[in-house]
Amino acid sequence: MGRRSRRRGAEALSAPESEYRGADGDLLVLRGALSPASRREYAAVQGGSPLSQEDAWQRSVEWLFERLTVRWDPGGAGEITKQKELLARYRFASQVERRWIRDVLREHLTEHFPELSPP
Repeated sequence: MGRRSRRRGAEALSAPESEYRGADGDLLVLRGALSPASRREYAAVQGGSPLSQEDAWQRSVEWLFERLTVRWDPGGAGEITKQKELLARYRFASQVERRWIRDVLREHLTEHFPELSPP
């Protein structure tokens, strides 16, 4: 019974977050931590099929977006925080938005996860 009461008061750990702002007013907030299992999974996704490197590249960008994005406010249109909605909006994004997101993901990986190769 003593253990239970000690856990109630403990604060949950949270990953640090980084904000990135685009020229068009976009705001992308990315998580600053990935578990070792997630890092291995990313390496597997990025490796992909040798017959379709383009597909592996696209999947690795989407995988990173899905795992790292905490919030996205595309051009002041309203903040999106739910994972399903974030992924759906990413899939609907224009080429310009996708390019900006890829650039932000590359910058974020270089800064926070230098051991991972960016897409």
